[in-house]
Amino acid sequence: MEDRITEKKLEKYFRLTSTALGKVKKKIIRGKEKEAKEIIEMASNYLSDAEYFRKKGDFVNAFAALNYAHGWVDSGVRLGIFNVRDRKLFTVR
Repeated sequence: MEDRITEKKLEKYFRLTSTALGKVKKKIIRGKEKEAKEIIEMASNYLSDAEYFRKKGDFVNAFAALNYAHGWVDSGVRLGIFNVRDRKLFTVR
């Protein structure tokens, strides 16, 4: 069923978000380091929260935290703070 947050689905989004975060860490635009640091920190915190919720068996909040983490990273790409062109991981122009 697609209306359930399964362990398999959660693992898929952990991989997706972790991969996205790893990519942006290597692609910070010169002069945008301050903004990049804040975005990376927020995304990392939400990723950590997601892991905490997953360990508790709270898949709903784990999934929500993953979406926030990815949203932070994706917004940084969209705003030109990171130089990433991967259309599978980000909403790039």
